[in-house]
Amino acid sequence: MLFHFANVLVFFGLSALFVAAMLGLSSVLRPSNPEPLKLTSYECGEPPTGSAWINFNIRFYLVALIFVIFDVEIAFIYPVTVVFRDWVLKGNGLFALAEILVFLGVLFVGLVYVWVKGDLEWLKRVPNAPAADAEALRDAA
Repeated sequence: MLFHFANVLVFFGLSALFVAAMLGLSSVLRPSNPEPLKLTSYECGEPPTGSAWINFNIRFYLVALIFVIFDVEIAFIYPVTVVFRDWVLKGNGLFALAEILVFLGVLFVGLVYVWVKGDLEWLKRVPNAPAADAEALRDAA
């Protein structure tokens, strides 16, 4: 039984040795000409301007996260569609269809939630304050 684990250890050792050999070989073969310009930030070929500490719009991250979530979940459906015919022939087609419909239902509820929350809109609209609130704010100032 322990012999099977020895195979894993041998492959782990060989992979660590391969990585070390490639890193060593690259350090020997690559040119070395350090200069201060290489340590600056690279901004698409443009010289960097201003501070790097700026606030990014959170919409970039939200849209990317929503895309990744739905893209990965759709990728889970693809293997089921490949073997669905076999499941139908084995008599498990209705069960598999029900599972996929529940899965798609959860995806749909997530999409409706994101849509209602307004995360799919690039520019969020700020609701207008009622006139009474606006007058109260003016009087307080």
